Amino acid sequence: MKKSFLHMSFLAVTVFAFAVFAGTAFSSDGCDPGEIVAKFSHVTGGTTHPKVVAANNFAARVNKEMDGELCVEVFPNSTLYGDSKELEALLTGNVQFLAPSLSKFGSYTPKFGVFDLPFIFADMDAAIRFTNSAAGKGLLTEMSDVGFIGTGYWMSGMKYFSANKPLILPSDAAGLKFRVQTSDVAKAMIAAMGASPQPMAFAEVYGALQTGVVDGQENTWSNIYTKKFFEVQDSTTQTSHQLLAYLFMTSTDFLNSLKPEVRDQLMKIADEVTQQANEEVKAKEAKNRQNILDSGGKINVLTPEQRKQWVDAMKPVWKKFEKEIGADLINTAAGS
Repeated sequence: MKKSFLHMSFLAVTVFAFAVFAGTAFSSDGCDPGEIVAKFSHVTGGTTHPKVVAANNFAARVNKEMDGELCVEVFPNSTLYGDSKELEALLTGNVQFLAPSLSKFGSYTPKFGVFDLPFIFADMDAAIRFTNSAAGKGLLTEMSDVGFIGTGYWMSGMKYFSANKPLILPSDAAGLKFRVQTSDVAKAMIAAMGASPQPMAFAEVYGALQTGVVDGQENTWSNIYTKKFFEVQDSTTQTSHQLLAYLFMTSTDFLNSLKPEVRDQLMKIADEVTQQANEEVKAKEAKNRQNILDSGGKINVLTPEQRKQWVDAMKPVWKKFEKEIGADLINTAAGS
């Protein structure tokens, strides 16, 4: 059985990009002659993170079940492209699969901002219900005119704030600098706490926290543990304020280049991998929360009264983005 490969020289990358889109038979590393080679780039490291597991499962299934037709190679931990370059790489055909955070699409459509609204989902189950709704599925093709097609949503978990001081109330964040993704909604959320949002690539966060370039960040238990953010923060507060999920995606050019039967089989595998990943993510998040505690990290658990203060402080963000995201979409998500 072929394995997904985790490194490749720059020259090989360039040749592969040409070979795949020119339809040329090409053999390299674990891919066989005559197979289409599809590169899957993502920014996450480690072995236990939900995205890493899902990406590797997808590659393993494609490489076994579509042997002779299609071969997927996985490039994790920004080894091929980082946050700022991967979407461009997908459009230019230098990669064929990505799984960026849903916060990355603000420059293409405001609709995905619904996922960034603070406290819009009670938990991951509510978020999954929304993604399985007609409205959620409709967003998968929202950027097809750009050249992006979503194949599914990969849940990573709810987000929690950490900082270089305990955060018990939103007022504790006043004056601090928080790393955020390039999302206008996320920036408005940080500003609602009286803090300063600092957009930054994921790969740069640990160093920025360590050196004091930023004072805090917001992420899932899996990201906080696998990237060791808890080592350079006073504590993490269990706010569950926002969802972190990824758009498992490809390009319209790549899908259109495949024979219909190959495309159908590929999309079936993609859907099955997505369903499996989302069933398993809650257990992974619980495990990594415990891993943080076992490694000496501190977690602040809010009382209902304290959490309500966070909700009240951030609720105006919904109104701020209601017009561009769409009131109907927001109401559907909130009611999931």
